[in-house]
Amino acid sequence: MKRDLDIRVVIIEDDETIREGYAFLIGNTAGYKIIATYSSCEDAFKKIVQDDPDVLLLDVELPGITGIEALPKLKRLIPETHILILTVYEQEMLIFRALGNGAAGYLTKNTPPEKIVAAIHEVMDGGGPMSAHIARMVISSFKRNETTPLTRRETEILEQIATGKSRKRIADELYIDLETVKSHIKNIYHKLDVHSKADAIKAAKDNKFI
Repeated sequence: MKRDLDIRVVIIEDDETIREGYAFLIGNTAGYKIIATYSSCEDAFKKIVQDDPDVLLLDVELPGITGIEALPKLKRLIPETHILILTVYEQEMLIFRALGNGAAGYLTKNTPPEKIVAAIHEVMDGGGPMSAHIARMVISSFKRNETTPLTRRETEILEQIATGKSRKRIADELYIDLETVKSHIKNIYHKLDVHSKADAIKAAKDNKFI
């Protein structure tokens, strides 16, 4: 295959060993070409347009701007690029934020190397590759109780609480003030007729509200 027909890949991953491992694996596979690798989104923003990748492998937990936070800007900079999340995190909230922000697929880092390479090809063919566990989680989400008393924002906040995040961090990540978060939590407790975080999470999960 001619080099100009190779799938052009860029990697954003802060762990040098992992980054170089993926680069070696993909770069030495026929039909694929590593254009650049970056340890942070801030570094990538400077050159990603010139890189013009077909596929971007993006880590979630990065120094500075996280992969999830960077997704909207990356989609503006390189709208034609397919972005694959490659992470150790499997929380449902992160998965849906990533997919909602424009990720084309979501793989965990324990995915076998040959499947990562296959996922790059799959996404180029219009697929949305996901690790098996992630796919099951997405499918189960469609079985949620549609009669939930919670608003979309209240559901989002309760999902974040369920992952162990503090009210302050939730406020920061959702770009709302702390008092607004507290107000939403108060409404959640009232609607679910509970008086604690643990009871709210249990009631919501039991009734498939989250």
